[in-house]
Amino acid sequence: MSKGIKFRIKQYIKMFIQNKYLPAVYRKAVKKTKVDKNTVIFADMHSDTIPYSMQAVYDRVKADGKNVLLYCRDMNRMSYGELVRYMKSFMKDYAAAGYVYICSYFLPVSSCEKRKETKVIQLWHSGGLLKKMGYDTVDDIPKYYKGNVTGNYDLVTVSSEVCIPVWEKALHLPKGITKATGLARTDIYFDDDWNADKRQLFYELYPGAKGKRVVLYAPSFTGNAANPRCDGLKMVRKVFEGLDDRYFLIIRLHPNLKKKYPKYWNQKTTELPTEALLPVTSVLITDYSSILFDYCLYRKPFILFCPDIDEYKKTRGFYVDPSEFPAPLAKTQSELETALRERTYFDYSEQDYEQFYEKYMGSCTGNSIEKILSAV
Repeated sequence: MSKGIKFRIKQYIKMFIQNKYLPAVYRKAVKKTKVDKNTVIFADMHSDTIPYSMQAVYDRVKADGKNVLLYCRDMNRMSYGELVRYMKSFMKDYAAAGYVYICSYFLPVSSCEKRKETKVIQLWHSGGLLKKMGYDTVDDIPKYYKGNVTGNYDLVTVSSEVCIPVWEKALHLPKGITKATGLARTDIYFDDDWNADKRQLFYELYPGAKGKRVVLYAPSFTGNAANPRCDGLKMVRKVFEGLDDRYFLIIRLHPNLKKKYPKYWNQKTTELPTEALLPVTSVLITDYSSILFDYCLYRKPFILFCPDIDEYKKTRGFYVDPSEFPAPLAKTQSELETALRERTYFDYSEQDYEQFYEKYMGSCTGNSIEKILSAV
């Protein structure tokens, strides 16, 4: 059976569970419970640990003494039986929870008509504005999918004002709930002690990088989650094989590529995740990954390496033109090598980077958690 057929079958199973089974579980639980404002759920179906995008709020809520329930599991690592039991358990607790935090699509939270007393907060996992998402692309939500994928949200946090109308359209959100509070996960980038600690740890793990220009290659993936690929990986490796030793290359791929390229996940990846590499990165190479927008908080140079950009425009599409960003845009191995050899990534001014930050990440100022909790 092809991966495409398996993906479609999974979508139909999801539709049945979301539209029939889970609402029944929720309605039954509502009859037996009352909402407890002290109970807070953090839920995600893409990771067995709490995602980075929710970690800071989780730590804060936990420190405040709330009754915190954690529903973080990777659905791709669960059997159908485990998945159904997991969602059933969530729905029972959802019926009585005061608050639910998520950071990506989470179908159970949108499967029913929830109690008004329960507040759902979507801490979306990416900042800025680039590739299409949600209902604007079949890569995220197929046209044949029945059910509201993004229903029941009370607050959606975004990184700047320019994002609000796009999120409202792409996720079919009612007016007024999408707010430019900034992203909770970005507060840490404004912490001098955290930045210093990550720099020190980096050179302990990679002593060969001392005195060199650290280049981080952190691309997204092409295709859907069922069949992801990274078109630029081989070309990046070949380019750096031919460069002198002034550069030190670190490769960090999107989590969806882990099965396809397992050798890029090791102990160092665990000790120093991608976001913790940003303080020491001199030049970022990426394509359509949202890591670009986190990185722009540092106002440092980057290169867009997009060998599949023409295909990507036709299939998924963009909200903005990446060629207008303050960075070289390379489509071929030769163009990427030229950008590195001639250092054309230095052709942009501090003002260019400042304007880029203000437009796409301007609400991320180091106090997003406070703004989010205030809005909640």
